[in-house]
Amino acid sequence: MNSIQHIFQEKDKNLLSIFFTAGFPKLDQTQQIISELENSGVDFIEVGLPYSDPLADGPTIQHSSAIALDNGMNLDITFKQLAAIKETNKTPLVLMGYLNQLLKYGEDAFCKKVKEVGIDTVILPDLPMVEYENHYKALFAKYGITNVFLITPNTSEERIRKIDSLTEAFIYVVASASITGAKGEISKQQIDYFNRIKTMNLKSKLIVGFGISDNKTFSTACEYANGAIIGSAFIKMLDKDGVNGIHDFIKMVKNN
Repeated sequence: MNSIQHIFQEKDKNLLSIFFTAGFPKLDQTQQIISELENSGVDFIEVGLPYSDPLADGPTIQHSSAIALDNGMNLDITFKQLAAIKETNKTPLVLMGYLNQLLKYGEDAFCKKVKEVGIDTVILPDLPMVEYENHYKALFAKYGITNVFLITPNTSEERIRKIDSLTEAFIYVVASASITGAKGEISKQQIDYFNRIKTMNLKSKLIVGFGISDNKTFSTACEYANGAIIGSAFIKMLDKDGVNGIHDFIKMVKNN
């Protein structure tokens, strides 16, 4: 059982995950951000690998990636920072990046490093399902790593059920067909989409992302899924208030 599966065993409702870009706002703040998030009661943390062409990300996260890269962040530094906090951090981490980063680093070298720093779940939005089935499923299994697939309002029922059959951690329910970014509120169209997924009675846990920004949107998403991920709104807060604003931000989202 991996760390995310263990979290779901302990708690399967109202899970809060936070996404941040490693190396943003400052190169050396990755460990501090993880520690602050853990102390604030976040259930799991999604660490984004800064990338020059993040296709799934909106302007806010693209900006954070650009800043992180300008700061000098790369995969080796990210892994070094994650290794440094491995022994003290008890909150599960998920690594989010892109297939080209894995390929450039080397498939086995990447997977080995991921496992060495204590991470066992990855999100690669541009990993084709056929490539996963034909190659990466076995490669990830070799290193004890699970992969998270994304679904959108445009994903067919056939594909959703296929993803459900391949899922070991959770399905990332993208709240809209667009890129990431805080939208302010959840629309009726999105509610209909969430209801459609919920009534499919999938075996997998569901985590909603894209457009979740505050207590209202978080609470609404949790009515239809096991939890939600907040990314762009958190990045904006970091950009404005820095690490010192983390506790109040999480308190606002959880409304406690």
